[in-house]
Amino acid sequence: MCGIAGIVKYNQAESKININLLKRMSDQIVHRGPDDEGQWLNEDRSCGLAFRRLSIIDLSKAGAQPMHTEDGRFSIVLNGEVYNHLDIRKRLIDKGYKYKSQTDTESIIYGYSEWGKDILEKMHGMFAFAIWDNEKKELFAARDRLGKKPFYYTIQNGYFIFASEIKSILQFPALSVEANIEEIPNYLSLGMSCHKSSLFKNIKKLQAGHCLKLKQNGELEIKRYWNPYCKLSDYKDLDFNEAKELLFQMFRSSVESRMMSDLPLAVFLSGGLDSSLNAAIMSEISSKPIKSYTVGFKDLEKYNELEYARKVSQLFKTEHKEVLITESDCFGILEQLPWFEDEPNGDPVCLPLYFLSKLTRDDGTAVVQVGEGSDEQFCGYESSLRDFNIYSKYLSKYQTLPPFLRKFAYKTSSICLKNSRKLDALEYIRRASLKEPFYAAGNPIFSSEHLKKLFNKNFEHLAENPIKYAKSLEELSRQMNPEADFLQTNLIMDISFRLPELLLMRADKIGMAHSIETRVPFLDHRIVELSLALPERVKVPNLNETKTLLKKAIEPVLPKEIIYRKKQGFWAPVNEWFRNEWFAYTKDKLLSSDLLKSGLFKKDSIEELLILHKNSPKNDGKRIYSLLMLALWWERFL
Repeated sequence: MCGIAGIVKYNQAESKININLLKRMSDQIVHRGPDDEGQWLNEDRSCGLAFRRLSIIDLSKAGAQPMHTEDGRFSIVLNGEVYNHLDIRKRLIDKGYKYKSQTDTESIIYGYSEWGKDILEKMHGMFAFAIWDNEKKELFAARDRLGKKPFYYTIQNGYFIFASEIKSILQFPALSVEANIEEIPNYLSLGMSCHKSSLFKNIKKLQAGHCLKLKQNGELEIKRYWNPYCKLSDYKDLDFNEAKELLFQMFRSSVESRMMSDLPLAVFLSGGLDSSLNAAIMSEISSKPIKSYTVGFKDLEKYNELEYARKVSQLFKTEHKEVLITESDCFGILEQLPWFEDEPNGDPVCLPLYFLSKLTRDDGTAVVQVGEGSDEQFCGYESSLRDFNIYSKYLSKYQTLPPFLRKFAYKTSSICLKNSRKLDALEYIRRASLKEPFYAAGNPIFSSEHLKKLFNKNFEHLAENPIKYAKSLEELSRQMNPEADFLQTNLIMDISFRLPELLLMRADKIGMAHSIETRVPFLDHRIVELSLALPERVKVPNLNETKTLLKKAIEPVLPKEIIYRKKQGFWAPVNEWFRNEWFAYTKDKLLSSDLLKSGLFKKDSIEELLILHKNSPKNDGKRIYSLLMLALWWERFL
């Protein structure tokens, strides 16, 4: 896990690339790689690469980057890990390649030299990398299939600038820092900007599962190299028991491959199903005790799962440590988070995750396995199961009614529900009536009805952007699999947006704030290919139970009291804090912010949201948190 950055000059851009600029870019992301650094320019200064290293494999200087082929043609910077690099290495040695290190980086650069972009099909892991071809004067870059590692870029006056984090790109002197207003409603609805653009104008993301080539004349080609539905024909006819057995085999293999490290291994342990399964299999495979870490809240014990984490730790004999945090601890880092996140992340889990990552690093651990990706694949959220039930039993039939009847029902209910402030219920009816995607990467923070109320008149049209975005994701699913069922469509929407841009960026950015590498065994691409191919009858055989397939698959390794206990979920008590200790600060920060002065939002709507949350049992903490983080980001960067 590291940080990368670079600049390519094309089309006779005025100035050549400066090594001092590359140094400044890499210094911005020192937290991603505190162990070493490197900057490199080619002979005509048309390409410059920068690197920050967090040493995980081959801790020697032989693993330093930028790394070059012996003939000087190819140069690479890599962020991530390739878990099957030893297999690739053997194939390349058989072809005559001579290695100087034990790193996966060397296998990628030789692999690209041998196979071109087809090396991507051979790689299993998490990565974002860039390779400069000094003969053709071309840059090739790729992001892993699920988007576990970030890759941002911009094009400015004959320069292509890229980096692991946006703050590196902002060091480019000619870059004007502006907000991307079109993405703000997507952030407010979904918690993060979309999978192509960022909240910074003209700074884009390379999409998960895509690669790009920048040619000498400045032409940019971006292509998808992975189709998540590629195993439909292999798995679609599996019955429940066959799928259960295969899933367990794949997951065990995934955990084992992610134990590749020259440093101690650890797991974030909540005591829930996913993290406990990680701990169980890691403990079985490892010859040494693994470490486990848990975070809890000192004054709000109802949010804690410490008791279950301790039970799992005792069961699998992990070296366990905990950290208890307070409202004051979390308040103290609110204004720091936007810096590490680059863009505001609307998930309050970033708060406890920050302290969990700090505990881990302070204990001398740099590699940890996490449980992200399980709920999205196997209908693990109660809201997902609820939505599936509502769609299956009611809305699929409702949508067969003539359009004029559905529109009439929406208009009639709209008046009543708006007056009673039941905008969440209205969101369901609107989606069903207008045949919009019923599930758009999770329940929205601000629905389109909320956004219409929030934006000023000149910006009300922006409330439609999340709807357009959800439709584009649904269309993407249909293009890849025209016969996708409801759950398959939802999963590909999650894979395209929620996982890479919200959950995985949460893990990456907050973990890297403390130089922690997070590995995600549930998101091995082969498991995702399996879960996408399975039909609804196999994935959700019980409409009253979440994650039935996974639960049955892991019964041999976990106690039933862990597998079948009620899901609590990792959360932060922002509802309580915004009612009490944080209320005055938040009200002042939002109502006097430069964000509000921009004219985007109605002051009265924000004030009403705050007052209603404080004085009623209705919990709007997540909405308030997303607005506060947007305001703090605006203040920090703009």
